[in-house]
Amino acid sequence: MTSENLPAETAESGGYDPTTVEAKWRERWRERGTNHTDLAGGERPFYALMMFPYPSAEGLHVGNLFAFTGNDIYGRFHRQQGHTVFEPLGYDAFGIHSENYALKVGVHPMRLIPKNIANFRRQLERAGLMVDWRQSVDTTAPDYYKWTQWVFLQLYKRGLAYKKKAAVNWCPSCKTVLANEQVIAGACERCGTVVEQRFLEQWFFRISDYAGRLLDNLATIDWSETTKMAQRNWIGRSEGARLRFPVAGASGAGRGTADVPDITVFTTRPDTIFGATYMVLAPEHPLVERLTTDAQRSEVTAYRERSARQDLVSRKTTKEKTGVFTGSHAINPATGREVPVWIADYVLMEYGTGAIMAVPGHDERDFEFARVFGLPIVRVVAAPDDDASTPLEVAFTDDEGGRLVNSEQFDGTAVADAKRAVTAWLTDRGFGTPVTNYRLHDWCISRQRYWGPPIPIIYCDACGPQPVPEHDLPVVLPDIPDFKPDDSGVSPLARHAEWYHVDCPACGGKARRETDVSDTFLDSAWYFLRYPSVGHDDVPFDPAITRKWLPVNSYIGGNEHAVLHLLYSRFITMVLHDMGHLHFEEPFTKFRAHGLIIREGAKMSKSRGNVVNPDQFIDRWGADSFRTYLMFLGPYEEGGDFRDAGISGVKRFLDRLWLAATLATSDGTPDAGVIRKLHQTIAKVTHDVPRLSYNTAIAAMMEYMNVLRKGERTPHRSEVEPVVQLIAPFAPHIAEELWERFGHPRSVFDSGWPAFDAELARDESVQLAVQVNGKLRGTVTVARDVSQDAALAAALAEPSIARYVTGELRKVIFVPGRLLNLVV
Repeated sequence: MTSENLPAETAESGGYDPTTVEAKWRERWRERGTNHTDLAGGERPFYALMMFPYPSAEGLHVGNLFAFTGNDIYGRFHRQQGHTVFEPLGYDAFGIHSENYALKVGVHPMRLIPKNIANFRRQLERAGLMVDWRQSVDTTAPDYYKWTQWVFLQLYKRGLAYKKKAAVNWCPSCKTVLANEQVIAGACERCGTVVEQRFLEQWFFRISDYAGRLLDNLATIDWSETTKMAQRNWIGRSEGARLRFPVAGASGAGRGTADVPDITVFTTRPDTIFGATYMVLAPEHPLVERLTTDAQRSEVTAYRERSARQDLVSRKTTKEKTGVFTGSHAINPATGREVPVWIADYVLMEYGTGAIMAVPGHDERDFEFARVFGLPIVRVVAAPDDDASTPLEVAFTDDEGGRLVNSEQFDGTAVADAKRAVTAWLTDRGFGTPVTNYRLHDWCISRQRYWGPPIPIIYCDACGPQPVPEHDLPVVLPDIPDFKPDDSGVSPLARHAEWYHVDCPACGGKARRETDVSDTFLDSAWYFLRYPSVGHDDVPFDPAITRKWLPVNSYIGGNEHAVLHLLYSRFITMVLHDMGHLHFEEPFTKFRAHGLIIREGAKMSKSRGNVVNPDQFIDRWGADSFRTYLMFLGPYEEGGDFRDAGISGVKRFLDRLWLAATLATSDGTPDAGVIRKLHQTIAKVTHDVPRLSYNTAIAAMMEYMNVLRKGERTPHRSEVEPVVQLIAPFAPHIAEELWERFGHPRSVFDSGWPAFDAELARDESVQLAVQVNGKLRGTVTVARDVSQDAALAAALAEPSIARYVTGELRKVIFVPGRLLNLVV
């Protein structure tokens, strides 16, 4: 290729015009269908998935492009390796973020979201992603959420969807339920309003039924270890016992009665039951009303009302210990002694059974509570150097080496052994059962808002709750003007009688629709199943296509979704597998979490005014430079610091590649040293890209460019052409242009990957470490196949080494290609 092919100003400057080149190839890809995936017939299918974005009004941000570019490089690399790659992208567009913004700017979300999506699409196309846009999804489209509602109905049929009254975090400003993760220091993470607790009827999925499988399967999937650890901690398996404490004074105490049931607790420390000196129930526990004596009723009622105003997160994290005695006692089944029953807000109904046996000697919270209210503290575990009478200044929680004391026949038993022995003893006496418990709670999917898929349930006074028949899906979200939520805790949909009132599908009588919409996490829990089957309107996912393309080969996304989104996707997949809809139970064979981008050393935020606008940088530098710079910032799984001045160096690198390709000649033969470096570079990039080590792969190509153009030498075509293939996943537009100019009619992405020749990559010389009496004294450059005598001569010819060889040379130790040790 010669400079005759180029505009004059480009040939003279050595640079290229990315605007022209990138516009050309975006259009060419559209015309040729370059990014269209042959879903039916493609060989060696490879599904490269990225987490789809929420299409905000602000448009695409640099964090999106950092994530998407990393996935795009991975997908393009596999295409060049001979795979048929499917790289789809869509929009996670339902939810409170969109609804709140619509309320703020006074635009209906049904008008706002399409505009946002159009802007995102424009920006994403400019970024040069290998996306097959024919297979895109929009979670707000009826032809998508029809199948989200279908997923709900599958769980309902399976008995995994149910409705119950539950304590929830309620934001009075957003007027909706918040997950615990959305409450920060007692306030709503979105608006900062102090959160309160409410009791609302909510729909739940029984994800807790799958806790064991969700946990055990983590050992079988290729995911980032940090992500798997986050899920393990969230699921939180614990081995323990369920114990019964009879209520003192109840008829038949010891076996429970219909009048006053026993108080049941779950504990991971049954060995400490001899130290249980009181019990604590959550204020909302159903037994509180029956346990409260007349003398204590007003105090208990006032306390319960105060607790109800607190959000759940504050209750879990507050340091202050408060509580009220109910007036009743229970019987400790181990000691036979009565212990007082209290209520306190540090015990939550959603954890365990909503009741605890308090062992203040060996639990910090119980110790603090006992100190505040003057309750007995008994030591039942002692360290090797302590005994039963050693006083407790703080709760003793260091169980390693501990043995039971003050525990009757179990005195002297090691803690680990005592857990099993005490459980067995209580089980034999009818007071205990060994159980495995999980921290994971059922998934609340109800939202009392407008902008979401209506839950497909109809209520009939005669027939009870009825699922909407599948042939009547979707339950279309109506276009209503007054979508603002109110403080009633009921969705705005309930205000629209024409939508709300409906015939019962079972009896035909008058009925009413469920007005809650489903959580956006349900939209994203199955979207990867839909992508390959977009266009198949009669099924959520086509069986043949799904069997060919699923499970996902590679999933890349943010670690902020390490728990909820990924866990919910795994759960939904398992359920659909159990129902025979899918042939696999884990959706993502491989998952890697990308890092975060900061700017000039600071976290990006609108308030700081330091958010990177991708359009601005692409306008100036081009998408290829922007993509490559983002990947050059640091390890992809860690992220990096975006410094505005840094992108110019990447543009210079691409300019040098452009000029090298322009000047390349086919005359003569390539330089052996350059070819050696080329094959070393091919090896390095081929090794680094599948490991997401993009920054080091780019560094290797930059290093090669220095060798290629050293002394402004004219490169040989065979020294340049393979680099175009190597850079293609990072800078697809310039790679396509140069590949075409080299005379190739097909896309560079269908050209394969450069072949690596280990023999050509071998250095002819090596650096030999030279030691004198075992101490490193220097290195010498010698031929790879140097003999011992020649290596010795080279070492002694080096003054910095020879000065240490002062006596008779008694021994020479030679390790070819690595080491020469002289013993004098």
